[in-house]
Amino acid sequence: MKSMRIAQLLRMPADGAEAVVKGWVRTKRGNKNVAFIAVNDGSCVANIQVVVDPAAIDEQTMRQVTTGACIRAEGRLVASPGSGQGVELQASSIGIYGPADPESYPLQKKGHSLEFLREKAYLRPRTNTFGAILRIRHAMAYAIHKYFNDKGFYYLHTPLITGSDCEGAGAMFAVTTLDLNNVPKTPEGKVDYAQDFFGKACNLTVSGQLEGELGALSLGQIYTFGPTFRAENSNTPRHLSEFWMIEPEMAFYELEDNMELAEDFLKYLIRYALENCREDLEFMNKMWDEGLIERLNFVLEHDFKRLDYTEGVEILKASGRKFEFPCDWGCDLQSEHERYLVEEHFKRPVILINYPKQIKAFYMKQNEDGKTVRAMDVLFPKIGEIIGGSEREADYGKLRARVGELGMNEKDIWWYLDTRRWGSAPHSGFGLGFERLLLFVTGMGNIRDVIPFPRTPKNAEF
Repeated sequence: MKSMRIAQLLRMPADGAEAVVKGWVRTKRGNKNVAFIAVNDGSCVANIQVVVDPAAIDEQTMRQVTTGACIRAEGRLVASPGSGQGVELQASSIGIYGPADPESYPLQKKGHSLEFLREKAYLRPRTNTFGAILRIRHAMAYAIHKYFNDKGFYYLHTPLITGSDCEGAGAMFAVTTLDLNNVPKTPEGKVDYAQDFFGKACNLTVSGQLEGELGALSLGQIYTFGPTFRAENSNTPRHLSEFWMIEPEMAFYELEDNMELAEDFLKYLIRYALENCREDLEFMNKMWDEGLIERLNFVLEHDFKRLDYTEGVEILKASGRKFEFPCDWGCDLQSEHERYLVEEHFKRPVILINYPKQIKAFYMKQNEDGKTVRAMDVLFPKIGEIIGGSEREADYGKLRARVGELGMNEKDIWWYLDTRRWGSAPHSGFGLGFERLLLFVTGMGNIRDVIPFPRTPKNAEF
């Protein structure tokens, strides 16, 4: 008999039909006359109750039905007298795929802390919380591809190994085949990268944006969606060393077009989550963040406020609020500043634009005032910045001059500069950190809890 996922079985009529359940035991209770086994297979947050007459099952088999064991149960679907689900399985046979020693199984008890579960990342998807998070993560990834495909964008695979530093931060992971115990040196005593695999210094990418722009200047509208890497020694609830980025780039988009796309994109994703992940969202709302669903609807119900950076700073200075970090024109706003604008002053999401050029990347289009660039940050409640983007500098002379101002090496990005020499066009783009999005959609407070296997300083265990 073919088995079905529990999510399907729970929607079936209680008409006595034969069914097979396969999954992991969450709990077992009962007495010598009847046993109630809660089984989950990851297809939904709900368990199916398997009811067993212990006398009808081999005693050795029943002893192995413990929390964490993987079992197969065959029987009939009947109406469940208990609350919470319409059907249960009256089992006629039980089989054991894999036992779990109750003395050593780490998830034997309920109520483990998130810190404990991070140490058991290889098992935590079996918990209700992380099962819900990973199903939501899947749904959001699918929705991202669907949104851009339906909009006529092309999915572009940009390289993970690169010789350029998009953000200019320098916090990158080196990629090398050189013998670290006997590193070849040049006559000047520097590392001789000519002997390395690629013949030059290379790193794991911090962003696919620069290569994405090349795609936009030929295909018109592209997006990237892949892993990126930052070697910052940051142990905070907002930082990962390996994370995923969504980066659309669009030819002929100016800043206003970019803002409209970002707002439409975020609202689409949140609406998709509410419509397709309702059970998991309600679980997260109940267990972790009682304001989650209300906050998701808050974003859908409000137009995003467009606000000039200069005006935003003036609002913050006039607020009378004593912030942990002082705020003045030219500073990079902190999360506390961003959240004040969103949650208290405007009470709606904010798109902050026209930042001082000295705190933004070299590739952003300069405004005529010579002091600001056509940057944009989308600010959300609880999160702060969730999207960062800009109109890109399309003028070869201005871009090259900016590279010189910052002391960057033109030889590392000659190909990027060349796109402004031949058929340059206005274009824009933005980056959405996938895990930042998931923090907002799931209501979790630590970014390490929305990725299956978090990579952080001193942590690459699994």
